[in-house]
Amino acid sequence: MKHWISRWLIGVALLHTAFAFVVMGPYMLEMLRGGLFNTVKNMTLAATTWFFLFGLLLALMAVPLHALEKAGVALPKSFGWGLLGLAALGVLLMPDSGFWLVFPPAFAILRRKTEVGMAGGAMQNIVTGPGVPR
Repeated sequence: MKHWISRWLIGVALLHTAFAFVVMGPYMLEMLRGGLFNTVKNMTLAATTWFFLFGLLLALMAVPLHALEKAGVALPKSFGWGLLGLAALGVLLMPDSGFWLVFPPAFAILRRKTEVGMAGGAMQNIVTGPGVPR
């Protein structure tokens, strides 16, 4: 499947956020009823906040990755290593979690070639600019 890495991460982000609403919904409602501002007063509400925000952050991260994949640009190996480190630490700290879902895209990024495959000399235009002699 084309562009599967970014789509995988968006899917994980959606599952993460949906899980936050289902499992932590009562705590989220408690914060909404409190007006949101300065409502995180205990560790349960803090965990709820971070759980919800991590899903959003993962989705925000996946959107530009999708643009890179769609353009045919190889995803940076550093990003693959970062995902691998995140997944490994997450699994170490919480083996019974969704961090396992981060391993497939991390390994896929690390296994892919680093060359950029863009049709029609588009990569040359990125490097030198359109109309610049090559």
